[in-house]
Amino acid sequence: MTVSQNKNTQNTYDTIIVGAGVGGLSAAICLGKAGQKVLVLEQHDVPGGWCHSFYLNGYRFTPGVHYVGLLEKGQSTSELYEGLGIANDIAFYKMNPKGFEHCWIGNERFDYPANFEDFKTALIERFPHEKKGIIKYLTLVKNVGRQLQLIPKVRGLWQQITIPFRTKHMGKYAPFSLKRVINWHVKDPLLQSILNVQFGDHGLPPSKASFVMHAAIMDHYSSGGFYPMGGGGAIVKAMTNKIKEYDGKVQTSTSVKRVLIEGDKKKKAIGVELESGEQIFADRVVSNADPGITYFNLIGKENLSNKLLKKLNKTKYSCTSIMLFLTVDMDVKKAGLDSGNIWLLSNTDYDAIYDDMQNKDILEGEEFSGMFISCTTLKDPISFDGRYHTMEVITYINYDSFAAFKDEKEERSEAYLEFKAQIIQKFLRSLEKVVPGITDSIVHKELGTPITNEFYINSTDGNVYGTEKSLRHIGPFAYKMKSEIENFYLCGASTVSHGVAGASYSGAQAAAAILGCRQDDLIKPDEHQHLRIFDAEDDTNYPDWMQKKIALKKAKLASKDVFAEADK
Repeated sequence: MTVSQNKNTQNTYDTIIVGAGVGGLSAAICLGKAGQKVLVLEQHDVPGGWCHSFYLNGYRFTPGVHYVGLLEKGQSTSELYEGLGIANDIAFYKMNPKGFEHCWIGNERFDYPANFEDFKTALIERFPHEKKGIIKYLTLVKNVGRQLQLIPKVRGLWQQITIPFRTKHMGKYAPFSLKRVINWHVKDPLLQSILNVQFGDHGLPPSKASFVMHAAIMDHYSSGGFYPMGGGGAIVKAMTNKIKEYDGKVQTSTSVKRVLIEGDKKKKAIGVELESGEQIFADRVVSNADPGITYFNLIGKENLSNKLLKKLNKTKYSCTSIMLFLTVDMDVKKAGLDSGNIWLLSNTDYDAIYDDMQNKDILEGEEFSGMFISCTTLKDPISFDGRYHTMEVITYINYDSFAAFKDEKEERSEAYLEFKAQIIQKFLRSLEKVVPGITDSIVHKELGTPITNEFYINSTDGNVYGTEKSLRHIGPFAYKMKSEIENFYLCGASTVSHGVAGASYSGAQAAAAILGCRQDDLIKPDEHQHLRIFDAEDDTNYPDWMQKKIALKKAKLASKDVFAEADK
């Protein structure tokens, strides 16, 4: 369906962005800084998409932010926040430098040190018989990581001509799966499993995952993992405040029904129509939703070429997840936890583990074969009240596991609630092996499901990472920023990359496509912007304001406990 109407000048913007994930917010900042009048529309009651934070009984959780990499001065994520002008407004905690990732693979244990050279040394000490392969493989990972970061920086004819030579490792290994490349370099199954443990960060087993994608993730965390002070919501708040500084607007609880299209043969986006029926016009529209939601729901099949329809019909989406959110009354540090993530895998065969995760009967088996465990109050010490810790436990599942409940939105059936209760018990059976006694220490528990993901994030089949990060959906095969429809653009996890940094950079690249410039024209290092980083495991460097805030939080809890005892 196409439209052609006179624009109401009071209701006209330079750019409307549909979806307030970090990709959309990043695009809004870049466009606003360039002088555009920007409107961001978000169907949820808070902005942020996967990066938003929410509260359960007063305790904060962030479903999609568990760590961020490359935040040291001069590194790409630090430069991203400097370029967006929000580095001074956010802070991060550096997770345990001795082990920001903990591998629990069957009965084996291995910790990822934050320094890449220390990581290499630790692997060689553990697997001396694989020394040559370890050095060669990790060198390849670093080379591919550096070469990937070169691509957006290419300028001029000479750089375009020489890019194949400067990205030769990436080009050589791009066609191959992670499993194939790692098998060429190392043979020990446990070593392979340790090197592959971050497969959860792209949601595909080694046989299906792109080696280049996995190398990019390993390189992203080559200086360790960092957690935002205040959770993902703190990043979102800094971004929305920056948009407001440029007189942009972020409007939540506003669902977009469709993008308004003008023309029959040559299609052109001219604005959006809200679920309320209101029409808002703009010179261009950007979608921060995944391609399925974008093209099938917002644009409509009738406005798409056969070529694009064919691509959309072949598109696969990443797996979905279930997340257990816990508040516990126990000393989790004494129980052995720290600020590092725990990857809990039943054995070294990740392809078999992934297949088990995709079993439609989610209740089959006593425990989940793979889980990700994170204690947010240890990653973000300023959020700890001195008594109650918060934890997030995640596993991937098949969307069809919840097929019987896909039509349930706000009204939840007894069957759905009972199903969730059984899943929680399955989670806890595994979690007890990591934190003994945790079940009896739970103060509050809640389970996020694919239905939850669809309701709050509005993603196709509740997917976590946009399109599936296999060879056919990344790099030159990913969805482009500029669409076939004039003045209509995309950003988000299905374009440049997924993750907090990848999605944010996608917004900058979408803005660059709109403005006719390059990413580096919009994202530049800024000597006046300084990202603050503190040590999650060592409070001796915390400034007075942070110490006071932590003390105040503990004092408030102590006061509540006193009143609670008095009421008894």
